[in-house]
Amino acid sequence: MAGSCVVFGIARSVPAQTYTGFANGAVTEHLAWNDTSGNLINAHDGGILWANGKYHWYGMALRPLPVTNKLDGGQKTTIGVVMYSSKDLYNWTYEGVVLACSPDPKSPLYGPMRFERPKILYNARTKQYVMWFHYVGYPGDHGVTMGAGEAGVAVSSRINGPYTFKGYTRPIDAKGFVRDSTLFQDDDGSAYFIYDRDVREPGPDFGRVLHIVKLTDDYLGFSDKWTKIANAVRREAPVMIKRNGVYYLVTSAETGWQDNAANYYRATKIMGPYTELGNPTSGPDADVTYHTQGTWEFAVHGHKDEVIFMAERHIPAKMTDSSYIFLPVRFGPESTLALPYVTAWRWKPWPK
Repeated sequence: MAGSCVVFGIARSVPAQTYTGFANGAVTEHLAWNDTSGNLINAHDGGILWANGKYHWYGMALRPLPVTNKLDGGQKTTIGVVMYSSKDLYNWTYEGVVLACSPDPKSPLYGPMRFERPKILYNARTKQYVMWFHYVGYPGDHGVTMGAGEAGVAVSSRINGPYTFKGYTRPIDAKGFVRDSTLFQDDDGSAYFIYDRDVREPGPDFGRVLHIVKLTDDYLGFSDKWTKIANAVRREAPVMIKRNGVYYLVTSAETGWQDNAANYYRATKIMGPYTELGNPTSGPDADVTYHTQGTWEFAVHGHKDEVIFMAERHIPAKMTDSSYIFLPVRFGPESTLALPYVTAWRWKPWPK
């Protein structure tokens, strides 16, 4: 890739050009990625979905400010969820805001707020695109009161929106606050909301543990089918991958904006049980997941077993400088998974 980049917060310029592959840089670099208009891509902690002959990359638009619990925190948005499209995965055209913040102080979408970790699935039965996210209402600070830790949902008949906000709720019951979350669509079309459930009430459910909840058939609500991954305590940034009937759940530890080691879990059924297998990364800086945190996975269109893992290298001092990392997922013998670091690469059919 080309454009400007930031190395430990120091900006430098490189010539503008058409991108011909993924450029992650060294594990200490933060490489900027511009859209086809020359503007910095600002779509954080989202995902990529294939539709209408193109890839669609969406995420929350952050602000060029540091992380703070004040109104001007860079981890919050006053824009909303935005989208880009591409035919080659490298050159992205801005599609616009697909779920916007509201200027109305009485609106649940009044900013600054957070549509954290937005994820979109297509429901073939209803022919609707459904977006779920970790909803944090104004002023955008995590909390325990209603509206500060929920699951929000929006829907559209078109991949690039606009999406209509349908409200927010808590899966399972009201005592479990929602933190980091993701979506997963199984081969049979059923969909699941996977999230870090935070329970503060004393009792057997106390603490923060990853849970999986099956969505209703229309993907707009939660069913009564769910499971607790009891050995996934204080894990966040969940990313679910499935291959050959095996489910792999890649996670991060909860250390705020500090880097930490990833680990992953494996199961042969979506509801478990899940076995913890350790860190899927290797080599220099594997103990901090190459200074990244996972956000999504997707298969290259037409190549279901060639999976790309999306992550971000956050810069708390200026959130829009956070860079996007794309890694090839390597599946090994005995149903194992690895995420090797690659500084620069271009997708092509991988050796089997």
